[in-house]
Amino acid sequence: MIADQQWYLFGYDMRNLGRHWVAAWRDLVFGLDSPLRRRLDEVVLLEREDSLTPYHAGAPVDPAEASSAACRALSLPAELTLHKRLTLPLAAEADLQSALAMEVAAHSPFTANDTAWGWRLAGRSDSGLAVDLAIASRSAVLGLLARRPEAEDRGALEVWAEVPDGVVVLEGFGEGRREAHYRQRLRRVGLMAAGILVLLLLLAGGYALGKQLELARVEALAAETERASGEVRELREAIADANRQLLAAREITAQYPSPHRELARLTRLLGDEAWVAHFSSSGDMIRIRGRAADAAGVMQALSAEPAYAEVTAPQAISRVGNSDEDQFYLDLRIAEGVASGSAAEDGP
Repeated sequence: MIADQQWYLFGYDMRNLGRHWVAAWRDLVFGLDSPLRRRLDEVVLLEREDSLTPYHAGAPVDPAEASSAACRALSLPAELTLHKRLTLPLAAEADLQSALAMEVAAHSPFTANDTAWGWRLAGRSDSGLAVDLAIASRSAVLGLLARRPEAEDRGALEVWAEVPDGVVVLEGFGEGRREAHYRQRLRRVGLMAAGILVLLLLLAGGYALGKQLELARVEALAAETERASGEVRELREAIADANRQLLAAREITAQYPSPHRELARLTRLLGDEAWVAHFSSSGDMIRIRGRAADAAGVMQALSAEPAYAEVTAPQAISRVGNSDEDQFYLDLRIAEGVASGSAAEDGP
């Protein structure tokens, strides 16, 4: 008991789930009231004693459709038919055919080989299933068919029993021809649906492939743009480095005087009476060594120059041999602002 309860979920036996699923598909495809049968089933011309009525999917249709009827059925007289309305639980729907076969075996007044029967689902509700069951004697039906012109073709006529609000098809007579046509149409529709599905998949695949190719092109373009932007970044960084180097060079030039300008200044100040043999520059200090007829006058002239803040002699002025020239050593400190001005004038 405990093991059986393990299969129940919300009062439903999960072991019957597969059978219910199969039964649902069977009703959808082959049930008399299925939407597929309403569209694909053959029109059947039902013969009564005094009339011909076209039926489609178990329901009467416009008499104008009688000309398109490909199948014929014989309405079994009421005196040859046993009808019973059954109420079955919903759980029996999974094995409805077996349950009805047991019901026929229990209530048929005919032998098993002489029993012809059929059924239709009359209704479904929360309380159960309403099923119309029709039973007839097979020998009596065959005797009725023997008096028909189509007696030699046993599959030419279907046998229907009329019940309240509908008809029931007795199994084992001419319904196989209509079922064959119905199954053929089902296969045709199934192939068409499969072809449409394949076409849709191909279209979706083509669209996806196109998008993938477009994405690949976009990614390639993005990679090329990234590479180009990398080159631009490298060039911008190189320009920035060059600007930093120029600024550094200008700062150094601002701190140190231009040797060419200072040499030109000395040339202008000393004139032709003196000459410089040695010139060195370090920061704002210049050291020169030279000769002149009047070294003291040279020192005085340089001291009077506003470009030099200070002029000193690290060594005493000395006479050169027996000549008339004096040798001098002078340290010149460039005045503040002169070096930067020289750098500005030398700049681009």
